[in-house]
Amino acid sequence: MVQGMFNDIAPKYDLLNHLLSADIDKIWRKKLRKKLAGDNPKMILDVASGTGDLAIELAKMPVEKIIGIDIAADMLEIGKVKVRKRGLDKKIQLQVGDSEAIDFVSEYFDAVTVAFGVRNYEDLGKGLKEMQRVLKPGGKVAVLEFSKPSTFPMKNIYWFYFKYILPVIGKMVSRHSSAYTYLPDSVAAFPEGEVFMEELRKAGFKNPVQNRLTFGIATLYIAEK
Repeated sequence: MVQGMFNDIAPKYDLLNHLLSADIDKIWRKKLRKKLAGDNPKMILDVASGTGDLAIELAKMPVEKIIGIDIAADMLEIGKVKVRKRGLDKKIQLQVGDSEAIDFVSEYFDAVTVAFGVRNYEDLGKGLKEMQRVLKPGGKVAVLEFSKPSTFPMKNIYWFYFKYILPVIGKMVSRHSSAYTYLPDSVAAFPEGEVFMEELRKAGFKNPVQNRLTFGIATLYIAEK
């Protein structure tokens, strides 16, 4: 279902991402990149890479290779065009891949990232364990995901926007009947905060930390192998 939905909305995905977030999503990706920069990773796996926005942001670091995987081939095709236009073909490779069955040997990458993708995993624990498997000892995982503001009035404004404004704009622009209704539902169901950090621990990661961003609209999680 998720694969088909993202393939369907692929042509309008970038437009809606930046429109509906007022471009704040770009700032969030930049924060993720800065958190990893001090470790100087050379090989990075970007899971649920979509149209490649995070991979392109990560390419600002002196990395050797960024491999982005996603189950939605149409999203990746748009990403490949963006990569070519920026002359990043040698640094970024986008390919179809399943987050819960990553097609790389164990301990291959210096860092693993995922932006706004883990809430779509069919089996969250399995996906996290796969990311831990392909990460080298001492390497870090960085997860950027939507979360839920908890204080008034941002909590009320957020849910009104997510429930009533975002689905209408999303449907009007993407012409997809349910994709932008699925978004708030998936965010509401996602085990954020300490609950998600416990999932990271259960998958074999250590020292997980969270950084709430923009009044808690998103959270950046970092953990190590």
